[in-house]
Amino acid sequence: MRQTIACLALIATGFVLASCQSSPKSAPVPSGKSASLLAMEQVAIAAHKCWIASKDPAFKSYQMANELNSFSGTPRFLLVPAKHYGGKPLLVVQAKGNSSRVDVFGPLMAEPLGARIGSDIARWQAGNPSCTAAA
Repeated sequence: MRQTIACLALIATGFVLASCQSSPKSAPVPSGKSASLLAMEQVAIAAHKCWIASKDPAFKSYQMANELNSFSGTPRFLLVPAKHYGGKPLLVVQAKGNSSRVDVFGPLMAEPLGARIGSDIARWQAGNPSCTAAA
């Protein structure tokens, strides 16, 4: 009888000790955002800050139209004429599906400003949010 009581006491002690231990750390909960959306958010935030909000003279005749929450799996933003918001996009910056590759195209890429746009987008996509390239 004493052995049974001692055995039950040990089992009960084990349960008590187990319940006092902290629960195991769980993995971070994924945001549910695709790689393309994460990449485009990073690029769009930097583009707005550096081109539009800063009132950069090179971009004063354009405004930005965000389409990041696209249900087509192609988050993007557009640069359109500032005085004609519904006008034809002059620049499209987008990523597709679950790829973090950002594509840039449109008439502005053939202009002198195209080289700067390309280098800015590449820098922001690489994770550097600065408005100018490092010297």
